[in-house]
Amino acid sequence: MKLFTPYKIGPVELRNRTIRSAAFEGMGKDNGPTQKLRDYHVSVAKGGVGMTTLAYASICESGLSFKTQLWLRPQIVPELRKITDDIHAAGAKASIQIGHCGNMTHMSTAGCIPVGPSTGFNLYSPTIVRGLKADELHTLASQFGDAVVTARDAGFDCVEVHAGHGYLISQFLSPYTNRRRDEFGGTLDNRMRFMRMCMEEVMRAAGNDMGVLVKTNMCDGFKGGLEIDDCLTVAKELENLGAHAIVLSGGFVSKAPMYVMRGEMPIYTMTHYMKQLWLKYGVRLVGKYMIPNEPFKELYFLDDARRFRSELKCPLVYVGGAVSREGIDKVLDEGFEFVQMGRALINDPEFVNHLRQGAERCDCDHVNYCIARMYSEDMACHKHLCNLPPKILKEIEQIKRRDEQQNRR
Repeated sequence: MKLFTPYKIGPVELRNRTIRSAAFEGMGKDNGPTQKLRDYHVSVAKGGVGMTTLAYASICESGLSFKTQLWLRPQIVPELRKITDDIHAAGAKASIQIGHCGNMTHMSTAGCIPVGPSTGFNLYSPTIVRGLKADELHTLASQFGDAVVTARDAGFDCVEVHAGHGYLISQFLSPYTNRRRDEFGGTLDNRMRFMRMCMEEVMRAAGNDMGVLVKTNMCDGFKGGLEIDDCLTVAKELENLGAHAIVLSGGFVSKAPMYVMRGEMPIYTMTHYMKQLWLKYGVRLVGKYMIPNEPFKELYFLDDARRFRSELKCPLVYVGGAVSREGIDKVLDEGFEFVQMGRALINDPEFVNHLRQGAERCDCDHVNYCIARMYSEDMACHKHLCNLPPKILKEIEQIKRRDEQQNRR
């Protein structure tokens, strides 16, 4: 019965083994927090989770891809402190994910031409991308450390460094996006150099009173990206660099987005909420080719995660399709210290309390409505909303039927 036993991430003890994953809420405004963001995370904390994670906070302006995304800077510390105080009052710990979007942004949000490891064009955004100069990387690494200091000032117990999913650190790691010919490109050891610089700054800033988690890929999810052996090398390096816990994930938002989340992306729903007409109709035309489906199954990352568990000593956080008590217990019994959940806690912020009371699983049906709307609106479960357009309801039902047919095969 490990689920409701306490455990530590570095110096920080959680009351149980559950963590609200850093699934993007889309609840910010002008790159700062809102009452809606506060209310949601407090509801998760009151719902029994061990720690809740505010998602996708950028370390600097050039890393922003949405106006609803947090930019972790001193000006928003007072409002963030209100959130962390309320989370603590509910008995949970508070974490914030820090990162940089790299080439997954736009001039309108980042204030400059998007940057990445290499110059090129990101079709997924779409945007021209400028390759970063070597001296700029030292500044960015120091900004990771600055973000940790700001997080401490805002009352956070932990930070989660985003080194996966095809954002900036991940872009340096992957040969798909890193075509540099200097000391930051070429071999995997060279491609890990920027990650090392960032982690050194983070660990120095975290000191002895903050926990540091790192989200990293177990596989990029497509040919030409990092494979499992490469990612295991990266994870071992993160362990050597002092990470207190590693969050095991996978996928690449610009190449294999549904490898991260699994299931089918509801294209009509996603485009319904888009403001730009050219983007709305462009995605309707080619979206199903740009965002291929990846079948959902419970604990879909567990097979890969077992390999990492067998070769790493540090605490590991499992994430990916944990939606039932049986599944969560299975993960913990196999030696993973924590379980992260995203969609389960969007569907039911009190899911952890309900598990304690005997619930067997959450009511999420994995049609990915919440994910489809988060790019333009706040993340929300369709089961909590009234008066959805008929075409969206129709798409949801069609996806459900296709999932049922897939599961029967």
